[in-house]
Amino acid sequence: MFQNRAEALALALPAAVFASVVFLLPVVLLLSEGFRHADQWTISAYVDFFSSSLNRTVFLRTLKLGVLVTASAAVIGYATAYAIISLPPTAKGRMIGLVVLPLMISPVARTYAWIVILGRTGIINQALQMVGLTDEPVRILFSETAVFIGLLQLFLPLMVISLISALENLPKDAVPAARVLGANWFQVFTKVILPLTREGLVVGGTLVFTGSMTAYITPAILGGSKVLMLETLLYQQVTVTNNFVSASVIAFILIVMSFAANILLRRLATARSAK
Repeated sequence: MFQNRAEALALALPAAVFASVVFLLPVVLLLSEGFRHADQWTISAYVDFFSSSLNRTVFLRTLKLGVLVTASAAVIGYATAYAIISLPPTAKGRMIGLVVLPLMISPVARTYAWIVILGRTGIINQALQMVGLTDEPVRILFSETAVFIGLLQLFLPLMVISLISALENLPKDAVPAARVLGANWFQVFTKVILPLTREGLVVGGTLVFTGSMTAYITPAILGGSKVLMLETLLYQQVTVTNNFVSASVIAFILIVMSFAANILLRRLATARSAK
């Protein structure tokens, strides 16, 4: 037993060393820039970052959009996933293929498509003027609404796929049994479906929240300079002002928020299932 374990560790050691040198070490060096100042370890860079009203606004906006996109994806994802697993096998396979299809398209192309839809001469503005709800085009592009729509469309498939996998492992008689015992659909979801599919929700929520927090293309195109988020601010700090200390602070904040989201989702799922 010891010999097999030692052989396994010996085989994994080269890959671990390679990953540490190529991936882990650069990240550690980058993040350490935010804690070093004049050969001393300090958090002054973080104090300076949050002392700026612009940075606080960008941080809160990024957090708000990440939470809204994740919550919306969970609501839509559960309804979509439950509808898909209720289909016959052939139809279910086709619908899963349609869900996966957007992931095969470049995020740049998917984001630019929203310009055609949300622009002043886009489909939505034409429809609003056609039905008489507005006399002139409504500004939707370069707003938080446009960024929210783009991020939701970009990462919703990840939530749906995670929930489909979780719902397929749900006992077939769980929902009918709850209905026979007198539970309404809200009680079925909160007492049966949600506790038994919490792992899928945790995985999907982590993927969606992390993706929403770190995506650059969609906020940059749909939000522009009017809707700055942490990832676009990070890009500006590196390419425009050449401020690697501030970029390190932003990178560390994004990493911490991603891990915090995963821990929070797991705690909420565990607390819900324990009731």
